[in-house]
Amino acid sequence: MTDQQKFQILSLDGGGIKGLFSAAVLAAVEEDLGISVVNHFDLVTGTSTGGIIALGLASGKRPREIVEFYQRYHRDIFSHQYGWKWTRHWFRPRHKQEPLVEALKSSFQDKKLGECTKRVVIPTYNLGEDNVHLFRTAHHSRLKRDFRYPIWKIALATSSAPTYFQSCREIEGCRLIDGGVWANNPTMVAIAEAVGTLDVPINSIRVLSIGTTDAITNRHKRLDRGGKLSWIRGSEVVDIVMRGQSLGIDNQARLLLGEENYDRWDSKTAKGAFSLDDISKVDDLTSKAAAISRHLMPRFESMFYPHKAEEFVPCNS
Repeated sequence: MTDQQKFQILSLDGGGIKGLFSAAVLAAVEEDLGISVVNHFDLVTGTSTGGIIALGLASGKRPREIVEFYQRYHRDIFSHQYGWKWTRHWFRPRHKQEPLVEALKSSFQDKKLGECTKRVVIPTYNLGEDNVHLFRTAHHSRLKRDFRYPIWKIALATSSAPTYFQSCREIEGCRLIDGGVWANNPTMVAIAEAVGTLDVPINSIRVLSIGTTDAITNRHKRLDRGGKLSWIRGSEVVDIVMRGQSLGIDNQARLLLGEENYDRWDSKTAKGAFSLDDISKVDDLTSKAAAISRHLMPRFESMFYPHKAEEFVPCNS
């Protein structure tokens, strides 16, 4: 099978401010090769901060513009919480929703999902229905609603992380939260979309999956016999569930597609080096992206660059 016959997917993990790492990696590769990265992918998926990046790319933004979005708005979105404000996190969301809303509105303005020039699938979770919820461009004749929604509302829905932000009620009153509760690594979501909705043969799929740094952690022995308090300390439950989910999806995708059709980009870091809302590490995230992209760029050039995605024509156009 030739490179042009491949169906290429770009998958972007969730991770709060750590999405800056993913965007900066793509920006560096794009600038090194003098290309538009998104032109080499037929489908883009992203969860939470990865969803913001995916929607940005699909709506015509360059990775460098998305990097600048994080650099411009990170202090507003993830304002520091000290003293009684930190205590408030036990009872209310850690951050106010309004700065995130204003940042997304400023970036995407009144653009609708139907104006995207690339197929997109964005995971969220519907609390009201207690079920998973996907937002998709009109890349199939039965997808007749999502294209009418403003992009900023979908970006808000997929990034409304529980305990960090309140749920998103902007889309038909649905109680939508961060897709990371079930698909923080959305690679399998995109593979299922390609095979199940677009009828793409599994052997023609090639995936680039990008993480938001991977902390090396030694799990405390108290967890072996611990109760609720042991697991709550240090957000152990959330961290283990998210990491286990991502590793499982990574292994499944690698097994399904084979090493020659699957590449996972991430950077090992020390425990506690980065967190979802630690805005003090913005410069460290960009420098880490610069370092790792230097080594990964040749892999992009040999594995993903030869394929040029065909123009996406929505079914509703």
